[in-house]
Parts: sequence; structure tokens; C-alpha cells
Amino acid sequence: MLRIALALASGTALASGASAQSYQCNQPRSVPVPKIARDGPSRAMPVTGYVLSLSWSPEFCRTRRDSPRHARQCSGRAGSFGLIVHGLWPQGAGRGGRSWPQWCAARRARPSGAQLARQMCVQPSAQLAMRQWAKHGSCLTDTPDRYFRITRILHRSLRWPDLDRLSRKEGLTAGDIRMAWMQANPHWRREMIAVQLNERGWLEELRLCYGRDWMPAACRRSARGAAEDAPAKIWRGL
Repeated sequence: MLRIALALASGTALASGASAQSYQCNQPRSVPVPKIARDGPSRAMPVTGYVLSLSWSPEFCRTRRDSPRHARQCSGRAGSFGLIVHGLWPQGAGRGGRSWPQWCAARRARPSGAQLARQMCVQPSAQLAMRQWAKHGSCLTDTPDRYFRITRILHRSLRWPDLDRLSRKEGLTAGDIRMAWMQANPHWRREMIAVQLNERGWLEELRLCYGRDWMPAACRRSARGAAEDAPAKIWRGL
């Protein structure tokens, strides 16, 4: 994980150890850059850490396969996706449930279409990528391109457990999902991995917590998601 911190500091990218989360992804040369309307107050505060939220694409696309809005991620025409970046969220020390900065001013607010296109194999929605930059990334870096590069560095540094195979385990629990992640990524411990299940018990997201030094860190107790023994299911996209 030290390589991540060094790569972030230098602005270079890491080679992927196991890039099996975007199967045959077709990356465009350029995409239209959507406009994002702010839907909340600007909130600045010192950053205390980060959360990388990874969405399990088969579950997200389960009811969106024919949606024009989500065609890149869900139609299959641009590739198939596993764990994709939902967002990279700076954390703060605010009170009253407002413990994160958002909607900060940035030196450059909009990327080029080519810069945004480079995000499409780890975050296959221009609308999602731009919203995450505008709401969260603007409080982390001064340009969208740098924010997107950081998310790609983090995404490519991770090794991916075989969630398709794990989905077939009898009596699967959230603890089993955490264990699979730790077996693939030995630097991570249970308290650093939040497992988000929906109301029906299906895996929606994994949220990975980092300290200010970009090393894995314990998540806040209130943000650790499902308990170890919570029954879990993983949709395989069949």
C-alpha cells in the first residue's frame, strides 16, 4: 500500500495486479461532459481520511439492463463490470451527522471529454463520475483530472476476490465477504471494510477506509455496514 501513497504523490499510475473488474471494457476516446447541479450546501472542513466506495455492478444493473441512462454500465455493449468505483469520498471531523466536506470550490471545475473518457472502465457512467467529482472530489483535489487519476490508481492497486464463486457458498455472511477481501488483499482487516447490503440482503457495495496517508484504516463504527454474521447474497448477473 505504500506504493499507492508514492504514486499519488508523484501522479503516476500503478500497473494492475488483477484488473478483472472490467471485462473487455471498451474505453471511448471522448464522452460528453454532463453538467451537474448542486443539491446541497457547500461544506469545507479539514480532511481526516478517505472512503473508496466500490459498487457491485451486477446488482446495480439487475433492474437497469434496458435503461438508456445506464446503457454503458448495464447493457453489455461496452463490456461487463464487477466492482466499479461509486466514488472516492474525503472524510472530515464535522458534528451532527455532517462529517464530510462537499461541494467545494475548485480551480478547474470541468474535465475535457478525453479526460472523462479515461474514467469509463472503472466508473462507467459520465453522469456518476462528474457528480462524484463535483460533490466530493472538489474537496480532495483542485482539478477533476487529478481526482479521476487518484481513483484509478486506487482501483488498480487492489486485488479482486472471486465474488462469482463466493456467491455459491451456502450460508454466506457479510463476514465471509470481508474474509474473501482480506485473503485477496492481506493489508486489509475487517474493521477497514464496510459491507453494504440492501434491504433484501444482496451485496450492493464494499467501502474501503483509508487514513490521510492513503494507508488502510479502520472505518468509523457507525459506517461499517453489515455485521459479521449478517446473511448475505451476491447477484451474479444471470
